[in-house]
Amino acid sequence: MASQQTYIPGVCNIGPAEIRMRRWTGHIGLAATIFLIGSYVASPADPATRLFIFFPAAVATLGYMQAAMHFCAQFGIFGIFNVSQSFGKRESVEQREFRRKDQRKALLIIASSVSVGILVALIAYLFPF
Repeated sequence: MASQQTYIPGVCNIGPAEIRMRRWTGHIGLAATIFLIGSYVASPADPATRLFIFFPAAVATLGYMQAAMHFCAQFGIFGIFNVSQSFGKRESVEQREFRRKDQRKALLIIASSVSVGILVALIAYLFPF
């Protein structure tokens, strides 16, 4: 049974269906990251090419962070939310202060995801495969 969610500005802007979608995004990004690491070990790639691991690592982090925080960064940036039980239903955030709180949280999630992606890419670049 899925738990009931409530929109809380800067804290929670997605419900169970949206959370599941973000978690699947994390799984896909992690699988792609692991696949790339395996391919680098199996067939050494040019260090600069290994920097491409940034993308799936950042996507994995973004998906997992959004699922864990019950907060969609894209929704936060654009001032929408969906805390319903169904996927795809969106409502607008009308109050300016609520939008600002959501945007700050969204930027924090995005910056964190980019930072993890950069860290993973640097490790892949520097690691002697």
